[in-house]
Amino acid sequence: MKVLAFYLPQFHEIEENNKWWGEGFTEWTNVKKATPLFKNHYQPRVPMNANYYNLLDKETLEWQASLAEKYHVDGFCFYHYWFNGKRLLDKPAELLLENKDINLPFMFAWANEPWTRSWDGSHRDVIMPQDYGNEEDWLEHFNYLKPFFEDERYMRQNGKPIFLLYRSASFDRCADWINYWRKLASKTSFGDIHFVTMLTSFSRDERKLDFDAAVNFEPMCTFGHSMGGVSALPRKIFTRIKQISNEKLQTKFAEQVLSYQAVWNKILEKEFSSTVYPGAFVDWDNTARKKNKYLVMRGSSPEVFKENLEKLYDKSQSADAPYLFINAWNEWAEGTYLEPDEKHGYAYLEAIKDVVSKNKN
Repeated sequence: MKVLAFYLPQFHEIEENNKWWGEGFTEWTNVKKATPLFKNHYQPRVPMNANYYNLLDKETLEWQASLAEKYHVDGFCFYHYWFNGKRLLDKPAELLLENKDINLPFMFAWANEPWTRSWDGSHRDVIMPQDYGNEEDWLEHFNYLKPFFEDERYMRQNGKPIFLLYRSASFDRCADWINYWRKLASKTSFGDIHFVTMLTSFSRDERKLDFDAAVNFEPMCTFGHSMGGVSALPRKIFTRIKQISNEKLQTKFAEQVLSYQAVWNKILEKEFSSTVYPGAFVDWDNTARKKNKYLVMRGSSPEVFKENLEKLYDKSQSADAPYLFINAWNEWAEGTYLEPDEKHGYAYLEAIKDVVSKNKN
């Protein structure tokens, strides 16, 4: 079984983000501005040695690849952004494709949702709509990805390049798109595509679509469908307490606080198989991203992560699941990352190495 990590490519400037969020914006902008909400709240998150890297530097990819190999992370799942021919945050993956000497197995997950101003509270203000186009766009999209699919480092299942889709339910012609790409793939060296649907906090797609597998995207898959309310208090009361806290006491109050272990307990109850891939998560604290609606996990630590990961790894391996997806390699603004930071160092990476090494031995 291979251990994979979701990978965010937003650690470099792009013209659009400079326009929407201000000159010089990268994901580090959100990370640096975070502030503590309560006693002993670890914010802002600080990378080890203040390594606020730039993903347009080849040396950064080389460092990440070396780190992943050393600590038994078998590959990265890059988020891929395509809006009817418009690409965003595509340069890091293109840099990897250009540099064949970087030993980094990878795949893509199409994050097919519109971009909104949710970071500053304006959820309805769409700044980049998601338009799926027609077969002309689907062909352009396929042709763009084809060199990646043909790269020897691109990860495959039974010889087929693996491609994840984030939200199938929002894609009305998803069945037609899958069928069209399968026809295009049949004329290539790889012959077909291994399509994987992501199970998230959004409404489940009840259609019978031609996906080869599904992956639990954690913790949102579990939090969104299994945890129920985030507070024992009725929602109106909870909202009022938060309002009083913010306005009268001049403090910041987390919108939602969950038990880290409670979420993991639900994850460990799930069943997996050769076509249902397990998901794990390092931690969760998106106060750096969300202005009004935070979600913070309490009780997380490298030790607790390791204990849960070991149980999940054992269960998944017994179920013949070929992959275990971890959220995430570098979601710094959501507090779920494996890269070393000033507080824990390499502890989360060491946890993966220990779990994988134990099972291999």
